[in-house]
Amino acid sequence: MINTVWGSTDKPVASWRLAQILNAEADLEGTLYIGYPIIGTPEGSFPIDALLVSPTKGLVLFSVVEGRVLPDFVEAQDEGFNKMQAKLLQHQTLIRKRQLIVRIHTVTFAPAILQLEPSDDYHLLCNADTLVSTIKALDCFDSEVFPSLVSVIQAISTLRRGRKKRALHSQTSRGTKIKALEDSIANLDSQQSAAVVETYEGVQRIRGLAGCGKTIVLALKVAYLHARHRDWLIAVTFSTRSLKKQFENLITTFVLEQANEEPDWDKIRILNAWGAPGGSDRTGIYYEFCCDHGVEYLDFGTAKNRFGSDKAFEASCETALQSVKQFVPKYDAILVDEAQDFAPNFLLLCYEYLKEPKRLVYAYDELQNLGNRSLPPVEEIFGKNTDGTARVVIHPPETGKPKQDIILDTCYRNSRPVLSTAHALGFGVYRAKGLAQIFENKNLWFDIGYQETDGEIKDGKLVTISRTPKSSPEFLETHSPVDDLIQFEVFKTAEAQTAWLVAEIEGNLTKDELIPDDIVVINPDPLTTKEAVGEARRMLLQMGINSNLAGVTTIADVFTEPGTVTFTGIFRAKGNEAAMVYVINAQDCFGANLPRDVARVRNRLFTAITRSKAWVRVLGVGEAMSALKEEFEKAKKQNFALHFVYPTEDERMTMMTVNRDMSKAEQDRSNKRTNDFADIIESLDSGESVIEDYPDDLVKKFQTFVANKAKRRRK
Repeated sequence: MINTVWGSTDKPVASWRLAQILNAEADLEGTLYIGYPIIGTPEGSFPIDALLVSPTKGLVLFSVVEGRVLPDFVEAQDEGFNKMQAKLLQHQTLIRKRQLIVRIHTVTFAPAILQLEPSDDYHLLCNADTLVSTIKALDCFDSEVFPSLVSVIQAISTLRRGRKKRALHSQTSRGTKIKALEDSIANLDSQQSAAVVETYEGVQRIRGLAGCGKTIVLALKVAYLHARHRDWLIAVTFSTRSLKKQFENLITTFVLEQANEEPDWDKIRILNAWGAPGGSDRTGIYYEFCCDHGVEYLDFGTAKNRFGSDKAFEASCETALQSVKQFVPKYDAILVDEAQDFAPNFLLLCYEYLKEPKRLVYAYDELQNLGNRSLPPVEEIFGKNTDGTARVVIHPPETGKPKQDIILDTCYRNSRPVLSTAHALGFGVYRAKGLAQIFENKNLWFDIGYQETDGEIKDGKLVTISRTPKSSPEFLETHSPVDDLIQFEVFKTAEAQTAWLVAEIEGNLTKDELIPDDIVVINPDPLTTKEAVGEARRMLLQMGINSNLAGVTTIADVFTEPGTVTFTGIFRAKGNEAAMVYVINAQDCFGANLPRDVARVRNRLFTAITRSKAWVRVLGVGEAMSALKEEFEKAKKQNFALHFVYPTEDERMTMMTVNRDMSKAEQDRSNKRTNDFADIIESLDSGESVIEDYPDDLVKKFQTFVANKAKRRRK
């Protein structure tokens, strides 16, 4: 089966026909890229019309003809061949005895031309009638080379491998293990690849767990769009300021590899969400929006005094939107990272700031929401047209069209024990007082990579769910014993916690062959971080170990400095990662007075734990930390499965729910179930059918459901 990844193309009709024909051919397999890759040459970027990467046919380069006039297809094929060959020859994995071991097939596809002149073996020419036979006649390919070929085509192999300089002497040290891990995650998977390349002409959302690659995908997407459309003005924005440097590095690396030149930073804007006057380093989306529309700009201090700290940014965006008489579109595309941390009206502000067709891409993970809000459905975020129809609708996947809703369910950062522990603690699965929060939509458990291993996710029923092998690759946990991957440590005093932390960090650097850049220490409470980490930093400095406090001893846009151990509060930690993560003062995340506050502090713990690429140490003081460790031990006893009674509808009303904005496809399925149910009731009522026509087990389930529903209403 052929999987199609839809990039940006100026030949949409012929490209759609190409994909339609190949997708319908069951005997073919591989990935068909439309409008991708873009090859960097001395003359600039060279976009490929379409490319088939197949484990049986190898690499097929398509020149696509949109109309009825056949250009000089021989010259076009030769140019594409030469540029692709030059790209592949840069990669030793595709060369044997100085020869390229991948044969590049070149094909011109002209679906609108019925009569074609004969072609030779090197310059294949076909239309809709002869496409399949042409492809099937191609030479077979050595499938063992296929993974290396995919890595090169995705232009990602050099980007995601570890580039830190390490002095490694032991084959079993942590330094050696983390280097091997980074090398193993060199390739994007098919979902990530599609998320990078697929260009939807409108609003597109990307959802996924911590560690699934959302930030990398967004950065590569910016670079792809920039290489494909050099005239577009593109902005990428985010909540965590320390992500700015990361975005700069990722975009620069990918544009260089794709276009063989530096990014044009006049066309790519990496902007904070809020922003302030003071030049390009300080500007932001909201600040620019106010300036371009001639409305009042509010800095944080002013907004805090006027609206309160919790509503400062949300109310500022709302005031700006309400003050505009006529929107002035500026950007061709805006990409938003960490969308779960923004009020919906910031996404609306971005939407109004876009030229048609309003290319807004936003990525989010509800469980990393450190506030008390959830994103509503898109129909609520973007409002309605004058005729009452929704301005934005999430459509179900359609053959021959880019995906509008992409879910990344494979976690490439956290191992199964680490991620399952984070979920167990974040939701309060093993909490003595019961669940702290729950997904509003049960199906989201499956979307993020869990499967039922015992029982079913049904109201009031006991269920056990576990990570699937696909969603949590095994190699992420086999490098170290489980007891080393994640540890919980309880201390009687804060001083004892600090002493243990400092001794462990010293051992990481002197014995484990880790480097300072590998280590991050996270304090969950952002208001106490500077004071909480001061003594540990002083003790490390006495040992000759340098450290930084993100955003305080570094500039706001930089998370870590080379050669230093990073200390940080939870907000600046978001979007970043490290091999060894220490979470200190975790007792602050155990509980709170209000349900929403319990969920909020537990989300902080979830976010902190999921910063780890390999090992995590959760430290805390006192009874609250002991209770938190008990929850961890219960998860460990279950082999890191989540074992709990799924809450009933009434129980869910008393706890925080993690919302999921349902796509139109999901709503359609829900509506279909409702309509089917209504049809059954009408059929019974009219006498068209009788109750005996339906299976006994189904009737009994229905009777029980109705009885329980009536009982709850009487209460």
